[in-house]
Amino acid sequence: MKKPFVSKEKIEEIVKQYPTPFHIYDEKGIRENARKIKEAFSWNKGFREYFAVKATPNPFIINILKEEGCGADCSSMTELMLVEALGMKNDDIMFSSNVTPADEYIKAKELGAYINLDDYTHVEFLENAAGIPETICCRYNPGGVFSLGTEIMDNPGDAKYGMTKEQMVSAYKKLMEKGARNFGIHAFLASNTVDNTYYPTLAKILFELAVALKNETGAHISFINLSGGIGVPYTPDKEPNDIMVIGEGVRREYEKILVPEGMDDVAIFTELGRFMLAPYGALITKAIHEKHIYKEYIGVDACAVNLMRPAMYGAYHHITVLGKEDEPCSYKYDVTGSLCENNDKFAIDRMLPKIEMGDYLYIHDAGAHGYSMGYNYNGKLRSAELLLKEDGDVEMIRRAETAKDYFATFDFCDILSGVKY
Repeated sequence: MKKPFVSKEKIEEIVKQYPTPFHIYDEKGIRENARKIKEAFSWNKGFREYFAVKATPNPFIINILKEEGCGADCSSMTELMLVEALGMKNDDIMFSSNVTPADEYIKAKELGAYINLDDYTHVEFLENAAGIPETICCRYNPGGVFSLGTEIMDNPGDAKYGMTKEQMVSAYKKLMEKGARNFGIHAFLASNTVDNTYYPTLAKILFELAVALKNETGAHISFINLSGGIGVPYTPDKEPNDIMVIGEGVRREYEKILVPEGMDDVAIFTELGRFMLAPYGALITKAIHEKHIYKEYIGVDACAVNLMRPAMYGAYHHITVLGKEDEPCSYKYDVTGSLCENNDKFAIDRMLPKIEMGDYLYIHDAGAHGYSMGYNYNGKLRSAELLLKEDGDVEMIRRAETAKDYFATFDFCDILSGVKY
């Protein structure tokens, strides 16, 4: 079963200062996980994890990972600005974007970031916008359907990302003509896999591509970025990925394919977000209403503004009623927020212990793509983010939004000057 990293007693202490709802992150878990992935790939001297900023764009979290040796994977101007403010530059940053505006390429080039081109036409676009750097990366899309064994994992042929093999060859040749000397390969073929064979399978595809590109173009391949895709088990019946097994699987493919080709200097990069943060963050919310009509409803003080994955994807997030971990789950509820949308539900027909008003619900695996996907529909305001530090103290790492924040984009005029905060 999934276990919360914070107790009911601790939450009761926290809410005296920080009212629900809020996201809370486990510093100890984050650091231990970052060290484990580094250990899993320690066989590769150039290995580095580039944390996917989009998953949890909080400078306090990014700083923790920076202290553990991680870089940052950025995909927008504001993400570049965020990591720049934290003192990150040059090979600390991987810039992987698509449909990229010129000013973002200019910023990435100024920072000395690794630039990952999503399309062949971006070669000329980048040259005109910012010039071609000596080290450049290109994103690969093999097309078709990607499967592990008999299970279809995703459909790259329908994805907007990356280049065909032929375009990769042409891009490398064109980039070499324009002064590029070192190359990277990047690909993302499946999302949130809970299968230890995904990364080794992807690695085999990219390692074979690297050999072909070297042979056909003469390019020096400096690094291969396996991107994200290693997921977490959102449901309690699934086993989590074993990063040590995954790292060993990639090592075997590396030694089988790259080493015989004299490519044993190729660095391995990863761009994990969900795996790095999801289990180490939770959304804490309080039961404030109950409703008994055709179904049994529990209304909480959080809503899809705070965690939109269930509303957007029908995604499952496990729920623990704090203090009732050992009670039988004998009551069936829909757990809902207050938005004027019927899909604003954290759980549907979920078996849980009997919930009383005032109970605290711990919504698991909200550390990645949780707060970051928030929005302001219905004029709802996003909640605070807190950090449970290794010594047990709690630090606010983002305050809750206020009405003043909501109206801030009208500060160019006085149409709302009568708003009283």
